[in-house]
Amino acid sequence: MAAGSWLCCGAAMAATLQISPVTIEFAAGEVATGLTLRNPGDTPLYGQVRVFQWGQAQGDDVLTPTADVIASPPLIEIAPHSDQLVRLVRANASSSQGAGAAPDSEQSFRILIDELPTPGTPGAEGVTIRLRYSVPVFVDGPGGGSARPLLAWRLVHGPQGYALRAENAGTKRAQIAAVSLFDEAGHRWDLTRGLLGYALARQSRQWSVPVPADAKFDGQLKVRATVNTLPLEGTVSVEQGG
Repeated sequence: MAAGSWLCCGAAMAATLQISPVTIEFAAGEVATGLTLRNPGDTPLYGQVRVFQWGQAQGDDVLTPTADVIASPPLIEIAPHSDQLVRLVRANASSSQGAGAAPDSEQSFRILIDELPTPGTPGAEGVTIRLRYSVPVFVDGPGGGSARPLLAWRLVHGPQGYALRAENAGTKRAQIAAVSLFDEAGHRWDLTRGLLGYALARQSRQWSVPVPADAKFDGQLKVRATVNTLPLEGTVSVEQGG
């Protein structure tokens, strides 16, 4: 079973809940770490914490329930102006990589934190979710600090317009931001100034991009982006269909 999209917690807070850190990284041999949730409001905050294996298929993100990383406690009640520590434990830290991960690659997970209504309020007994926060979790592969992303770029023109595809043959995720395309004639298309998304290790991700359907590319098409906070430039192949 797979879960779908989520509301990302791109900044350290949204609405009432504050989360720290906003990205979690395990070293290859590290077993446990913590996530701090803070309630700066004047009323109690209730929620649930779940962990999913994070993969990518057919150009999109896929979340699958997992027991490879366990969050405790799974249900939270945070008093006003108080903190809650959520402990994260790798259940299979001494064994091979988690399901779906290449043996030499970084593993990827997502922690979903659902902010729930106060118990006893109308509708609270159902599945109402007030807000959903998503925190990425990465576990180093055997290469550790030497792991790197290795990206190939494709611009695919289909019935819905253009999509930019990033294929990552490397053993570490690529966090992609500030993306623009340009050609040898000086034409330029700014796709995003902020975060575009992630191409996970040994996987690929595709995004619809605001390139006009009738755009003409003169000469070789290139991409400039910020990948894992560093500037990168590469060539882009242009394809029809797919």
